[in-house]
Amino acid sequence: MYGFFQLLRKKKELIPLIGFVGCAGTGAVTAAIYFLFTKPDVILNKTSNPEPWERVDPTKPQKLITINQQWKPVEELQLVRSITK
Repeated sequence: MYGFFQLLRKKKELIPLIGFVGCAGTGAVTAAIYFLFTKPDVILNKTSNPEPWERVDPTKPQKLITINQQWKPVEELQLVRSITK
């Protein structure tokens, strides 16, 4: 660890690079944890709910930005759902 700080003292141009890479890594881990706990289509255990798309609320947009989207049920899918249940 002491050698790392000595390297940073000699090559000061590495300090911003290490800062940006650290921020990017922290942001990626934070985004992964956020999506894991807030999005219903991300699952860890498939045995408890093998079909997670059944719990997705169609009135709540799942995308980052939604422009002029109106949700309408598809008749064929509703028919298949009623037959299988």
